[in-house]
Amino acid sequence: MSEPGAAASESAGGPAVRYGRILLKISGEALLGDRPYGVDPTFCTFIANQVAAAHRSGVQVGLVVGGGNIFRGLAAAARGMDRATGDYMGMLATVMNGLALQDALERVGVPTRVMTAIAMNEVAEPYIRRRAIRHLEKGRVTLFVAGTGNPYFTTDTAAALRAVEIGASVLLKATRVDGVYDADPLTHPDAKRYSELTYADVLGGRLAVLDATAVSLCMENDLPIIVFDLNEADNVRRAAMGEKVGTRISGGSPA
Repeated sequence: MSEPGAAASESAGGPAVRYGRILLKISGEALLGDRPYGVDPTFCTFIANQVAAAHRSGVQVGLVVGGGNIFRGLAAAARGMDRATGDYMGMLATVMNGLALQDALERVGVPTRVMTAIAMNEVAEPYIRRRAIRHLEKGRVTLFVAGTGNPYFTTDTAAALRAVEIGASVLLKATRVDGVYDADPLTHPDAKRYSELTYADVLGGRLAVLDATAVSLCMENDLPIIVFDLNEADNVRRAAMGEKVGTRISGGSPA
């Protein structure tokens, strides 16, 4: 898969960028910071500074954010709400998170556009693939909100879909831990961390990284996934530069 933007970074005299166009997936819960609910502006600024560092290195950044800090459709369905209704409410929550991140990014000097899969012209642009690619080529960080616009699909799947559509070189999945483990490291101190995995490992081992639909879409399009710790400063830029960050998932044999 081609890696747009890498040549521009090299010709500018800076270090080589391995992944010239990335799709960064951030969970809604990441925006909580230390709060029990909603959006923490301080942590939004922390995220914005990480994205800005990658942007200044010549990386084209697309971004998908979840809505779990405000509303989660699957959880609501478990409590008796219609699943489709809950999912649409969750999509609207991602729009609010996208606007919060847009504000944070623009405050640190990064030109940003928000594109939504559900029409709301007064708030954000409609998602149009060719226009999204043009924004990226012009150096604008582009936030994709409202998921795929359809219920029953997670924001992980939306991230994989948008990554493939825009021709991203890698899907970066930001989490609260430094990679993929064979058990939850927060409750199992002896859990083993993997440096590399194959798509088949993730699907066959039922590792809780991304949902199976997202992983399958990446596998079919040979799109590598890197799972890393968002709380570690500069990890977004480091991952885009090809440094050893987190766990890399691809079609090759693990190292």
